[in-house]
Amino acid sequence: MAANLNPCISLPISLSKNDFQDLIQKVKDWTIMHGGGMRSKTQFSNDSLTVVPFTLLPSVFPRSEFKKAVAIQPALNELTHRVSNDHEFLYSCLEKTIEVDEFTRNLFKLYETMRNEGFTQSRCLGLLRSDYLLDVCNSTSVKQVEMNTIASSFAGLTSSAPTHRFVFQQLGLLDKLSVLPENNALQGLSSAIVKAWELFNEKDSVILVIIENQSMNICDQRFHQFEIARQRPEVKVIVKTLTQMSNEAKLSDSKGLLVQGKKVAVVYYRAGYSPDHYFGEAEWSARLMIERSTAIKCPNIQYHLAGTKKVQQALATPGTLERFVKDPKKAAEIRKVFTGLYALDLDENGDKAVKMALDAPDRFVLKPQREGGGNNLYGEDIRKKLMSCMENKERSAWILMDKINPPVQQNYLIRPNQDFEKNSTLCEVVSEMGIFGTILCDGDEILINEQVGHMMRTKLTSCNEGGVHAGDGVLDSPFLIDD
Repeated sequence: MAANLNPCISLPISLSKNDFQDLIQKVKDWTIMHGGGMRSKTQFSNDSLTVVPFTLLPSVFPRSEFKKAVAIQPALNELTHRVSNDHEFLYSCLEKTIEVDEFTRNLFKLYETMRNEGFTQSRCLGLLRSDYLLDVCNSTSVKQVEMNTIASSFAGLTSSAPTHRFVFQQLGLLDKLSVLPENNALQGLSSAIVKAWELFNEKDSVILVIIENQSMNICDQRFHQFEIARQRPEVKVIVKTLTQMSNEAKLSDSKGLLVQGKKVAVVYYRAGYSPDHYFGEAEWSARLMIERSTAIKCPNIQYHLAGTKKVQQALATPGTLERFVKDPKKAAEIRKVFTGLYALDLDENGDKAVKMALDAPDRFVLKPQREGGGNNLYGEDIRKKLMSCMENKERSAWILMDKINPPVQQNYLIRPNQDFEKNSTLCEVVSEMGIFGTILCDGDEILINEQVGHMMRTKLTSCNEGGVHAGDGVLDSPFLIDD
């Protein structure tokens, strides 16, 4: 497949300026009226929403690669679970990072505290999302960008507001509707939370959602609560920040987590993945209190650590995957989606990786141990960063990753508060696919392990970061094509 992909329809769209303007406004209205909204960063208000940024058309994606990513998700779910329960491996991955990265050190300290005290709850829930880019340098096959193990977002927005079905209907392209794959990500993730609540087996217990102090991505979060209410109307969902938890929650003598006088069965984190969510000791104490409790955590601290970049890099080291995946065929399939990942420790291999990056920084991405977008370094910034910590332990807190080169296609990027001329300009874009998975375990026993849906986000080719929440990417959906 070529470095460029043909769009799903002939472009530009053959409408008069007035008709095209009317289409964009109508689709914006349809999107926000079907839940495709976010809080405004510039004019934040709890009483208003702005339309979520989106592509006017779905972006093309090879059907075979989509199916490959879908098929491999249960194996990646299980891999994450096995990694999370291997203390020796987690420590070997993170021992150098925790010397220099305060946030990862605090997470690891929490984990060590629980190991020493003894984990209170053997059951754990993972709502995971594995993100991929197509790589034209590797036969246009999917390559994993990262595995998200905490606050895996946009299942709600991408499956509740299927904007592109409406667009095709408005353009009279009904024959193309069948090419858009069904997406039940929201139902799948919410169902897994409900099943964890059922496993807890106390009918008066509640589900607790941990959110940021100021939630921009409110629709995506709320959709999960509303879907839980649809599936099990009798289940109460409570929403709190870590700060509120430090002031309002407590542990019972039997380590039940009590909030508003109710015992918590499941804690679903939509925050806690960034240093910005911890203002001081109070929030860390709240996180520890939750970990100490009998509540089923999504994720528990082990799963959180299993999603770090250093773990991802270590798994790509030859021979490491076989430690967790005993089936050689399955291990080979997983390895096919890995791209080149390199440690930057102060040793011979780390020095080699640094030299590679300094010689050709445009071939790589430099990644810290952070989630949520906007943290990676590219091009000349890689060289500057590595030169600044050449002989410093700080460099071991980062990993180096081969830059994936996705195919380019054209689309319209629709953003809120943008004039018509900008919204109606055809842009060169690239797309990233996320596959959602759920896994519910009791110790070593896997009770549920499924792939449940997908999401897609798209960005300008000139933009390195792709986070929708961070403001760079826009929501999209795949238009599947045969190779």
